[in-house]
Formats: sequence, C-alpha cells, structure tokens
Amino acid sequence: MIKTKVLVIGSGPGGYTAAFRAADLGNEVTLIESHKTLGGVCLNVGCIPSKTLLHTAEVINEAKHANELGVTFKSPKIDIDGVRKNKEAIVSKLTGGIQALAKARKVKVITGYAKFLSKNQVALDGTDEVIEFEQCIIATGSRVTKFPMFPFEDKRVMDSTDALMLDDIPKRMLVVGGGIIGLEMATIYDALGSEITMVELGNQIIPVADKDIVTPLFKKIKKTYANVFLNTKVTKMTAAKKGIKVEFEGKDAPESDTFDKVLVAVGRTPNGLLIDAEKAGVNIDKSGFIATNNQMKTNVDNIFAIGDIVGQPMLAHKATHEAKVAAEVISGKKTGFNALTIPSVAYTDPEVAWTGKTEKELIEAGVKFDKGVFPWAASGRSLSIGRSEGVSKALFDAESGKILGMGICGNHAGDLISEATLAIEMGCDMSDIALTIHAHPTLSETTAFAAEMAEGTITDLMPPRKKK
Repeated sequence: MIKTKVLVIGSGPGGYTAAFRAADLGNEVTLIESHKTLGGVCLNVGCIPSKTLLHTAEVINEAKHANELGVTFKSPKIDIDGVRKNKEAIVSKLTGGIQALAKARKVKVITGYAKFLSKNQVALDGTDEVIEFEQCIIATGSRVTKFPMFPFEDKRVMDSTDALMLDDIPKRMLVVGGGIIGLEMATIYDALGSEITMVELGNQIIPVADKDIVTPLFKKIKKTYANVFLNTKVTKMTAAKKGIKVEFEGKDAPESDTFDKVLVAVGRTPNGLLIDAEKAGVNIDKSGFIATNNQMKTNVDNIFAIGDIVGQPMLAHKATHEAKVAAEVISGKKTGFNALTIPSVAYTDPEVAWTGKTEKELIEAGVKFDKGVFPWAASGRSLSIGRSEGVSKALFDAESGKILGMGICGNHAGDLISEATLAIEMGCDMSDIALTIHAHPTLSETTAFAAEMAEGTITDLMPPRKKK
C-alpha cells in the first residue's frame, strides 16, 4: 500500500496543474495517469497536436494565396511522414517537460487506471496495488462520444484521436458535426488535400456562438469545401468495399454518398462513471458529471473534482484555474472559482472566439444591450495581410455601458479575445475600451473600434444612428 497526503487522478492540464500547485504549497503529492505519458488528452491527442497540424495547414494556405501578393510558390509537396514527425516531436517535448516538472517537484507519478475503493483509497485496475490518501482531486477528463449506430470498428470511421494520427490523406472525407473539433479537423485535412463534406444537425456551424460571428468562416468553407449541409443528420453508416456509405436526412443533402473516410466529431463524454466514484460516496449524474461547489469540493469532504468531469465548458484553460483552487483549498487557503467568463476559441481559418454573454443569450434573458459591430474590411491591418473577411462585435449593458460580451472572427481571434475577457473581469464599460489607445495598425484595434461603434464615436466608419 502506498500512502500519500494528496492524490491526483489524471494528468491533463487540470491534473498536473493541481499536482504541481499542491506540491508547491508543501504537500506530499501522488499523481496517477492511465497512459504512458503525462499531459492527458490535451497534450497527447487534443489541443497541442491539433494546433501543430493547424499551423501546418496555415502555412500551406498562406503559400497558396501568396500569388495575390505578387509572390508565386510551387504547389506544396506533402510529406505526410514529415508532418506526423513534427507533430509527434512537439507533443514529446511538452509531455517530457511535464514529466521533468513532476520530478523537480518530487511528485510521485504512478502509471495505471485508478478506481475508488472508499473515500480514502483507490486501487490500480488489474493489480493488487492500493493507494491511500487524505485528500483526492479527480481530474479524469472526458472521452470522445461514440454512438453505436456508427461502425467505429472499421478504421475508415474515425474519432478526433484517430484523425490526429494522420495515417493517410483520404481523397473524399465526411466530417459529422460542425462544432469546434469537427471544423478544426476539417481545416487540417482540407489543406492537406482532402475533399471535405461537412454535415451539421443544427442550423449553423458552432451552434453555441452567435450566427453573425461564425458567418465569415461559414462563407469561406462553403466556397472551399465540396459540401456543407446544415439541418441535416446522418441516419445510417455502412462499411462497404469502396468506402463508407452514409445515408442522410436533410433538405439539401443527398439520400446517400460514399466517402473514403468519415470523421465523427459530435462531442465528448465525461469519465465520471468509469472510476467507481460511487464507492467513495461521490454523487455522479447519469451523464458522468460530478457536481462541485466553488471550492471544487464534491459532496464528500476530502474529495475534489476539476475539469471536464465537472461540466461545461470542457476547456483546458478552465481546468487549470479550477485545479489551482482545489490545491489551494486543500492547503488551507481561502479561495474559490469565481470566473465571470471563460473564453472559447475555434482555431479554424479564420479563427472564431467569443467571451462573456452572446447576443442570443442576452435576447433570451431579456437584457437590454447596446451593440457595436466593426467589419474588418475597414481595418488597415486586416487589409494589409489580405484577411478582410473578419468581424468584431462588442455587447454592452444599455444602462451602465458595462461590457457584457464580445465575439471575434478573423486571424488571431483567439489571441485578441483575451482583452475582452479581462475587460469583463474588471467591469470595464465601452469608454474604458474605446479610450484605451491601441497600437496602429493592429488587429487589436478592431476591439476598440467595436466599442466606438457602440458608443457612436467611431471615425473610421460612419457611426450608427442612435435611437432617440
């Protein structure tokens, strides 16, 4: 039996952050990871490898459109082994760095799949090894949602993890799901040479975002992809010799079509039901989520939970902040998770990012608001880099002028959205943003211009008429 003060189960961004913060605060920490390398889904088969491949896609696309700038490159020759090798090298460097940080902090790392025996003990599945703890942080994350109606036993039907392995570049590829993961993977495979068809059950891509913010991206993929079918569902998938035959139900979609490969990207499922947490008395809902308070405590006083397993949004940057809270509460600090907003980003081409309330959320809640929309076609910086399709939208409380939310579509939207997130946390109003001098010419100016549009002080465009 191994005894430890703090046990962390799962080594993703939330798990390793919790372990390292707890160790820095003087605790004896043991970290259990079911895979051979640390870093969880994000570092190994999620955020990092996908962004590496998205950068490769960006380079290919930039070269393709360089002729518009008077520079012509030859058609790129894709060395798929080289692309894969670069991706794996970056993943290895980061996971190795996490391993080194664990060693430097004297965090004991155990490889195995932990399941609870009681509120103070877990066992490694398939072994006799038992770990006894005083405090535990569950950070076991989520897994790809798989529907039994799809023939995943055939390697031509992929989930996001399979797609990131980059075994080959299919000639014709169907992406099921127009959310962030599906769109990012479609961006990669489109650049590498696949003919992409996308099908989305809802009436827009990225259904949680405002439609006007995703419209520039939608217009672009409608031009570059073979097909994008909205309000359409897949009713059947059959593995045939010539490919995967897919049957559709939707106004504009064909009855069926056959593809070389199919990527199913329809969400993720929390791992709460896979760790026998009920043996520790932890309450888990039927979906596998574990409820916590703002100190990340479960209903069991010495067991905490963080990350995907505690609910939406399932984002790595949310997990890391929750992780620090849990580690600090365990160490006796008075702290809690009280984020006013958590930004979301789709690393597509162009990128889509939003933070705070969306316009449709404010309308549904009956909140009166002012809106400022700045089209990037009026931005000197966006024009100079040949990316004028973007838009920045700022939403403010109609009475106080306080910022409520922002959405951006365009190059580096994921980097730009942090300013709006900070503004929300600080309680800024439209004047605070509009009167902050932004460097010129930059894409960050578009956030100030959006505020000026709402305020009516814009000079780079005609200001909208204010209602009397």
